[in-house]
Amino acid sequence: MNRIPKGASLTILSDSCHSGGLIDKEKEQIGPSSFDDKSATLKPSDHKPKTIPYETIFQHVSSLTNINTTDIGTHLLEFFGSEASLRFRLSSRDLEEGVLLKPDEGILLSGCQSDETSADMSPNMSNGKAYGAFSNAVQIVLKENKGKLSNREVVVKARDVLKGQGFVQHPCLYCSDENADDVFLLQMLEL
Repeated sequence: MNRIPKGASLTILSDSCHSGGLIDKEKEQIGPSSFDDKSATLKPSDHKPKTIPYETIFQHVSSLTNINTTDIGTHLLEFFGSEASLRFRLSSRDLEEGVLLKPDEGILLSGCQSDETSADMSPNMSNGKAYGAFSNAVQIVLKENKGKLSNREVVVKARDVLKGQGFVQHPCLYCSDENADDVFLLQMLEL
């Protein structure tokens, strides 16, 4: 994050569980407080979320570092060194002062809200490999809409696709007002 040039924005499309709110200090444009998602009626879905228990991840990382501490940050810093997230390399004072990310430096299109899981699509024609339902919905939206779409339009339309497919996850958008209405990944119009 700290290597992004001044004036540039980072766009993250995260099709992972609990990804809502993943980016700090950005305004929620589409998410749990901007829609009444609880009133949505969806047909039942046959997807099963995949999760790895925290304890399993912690045990694996601990076995790699051979450090006797329950602080996951210490293990990640030891294992990744200078490539570890700034969240683990900076002091708590720097973190409180917002050194990591300042407003309007990021755009997050998350596959679901922070309390939800992101579903996988059933592998039909992809050589048996599963793929994310949100990523698939975004690709459908881009194929069906040949003109430029804003970040907001992509998320709203992807929500509609997922709802039509029977998925119960609710993609979100976190960014500034300006970036919400900017063109998604600077799409080029086809001639």
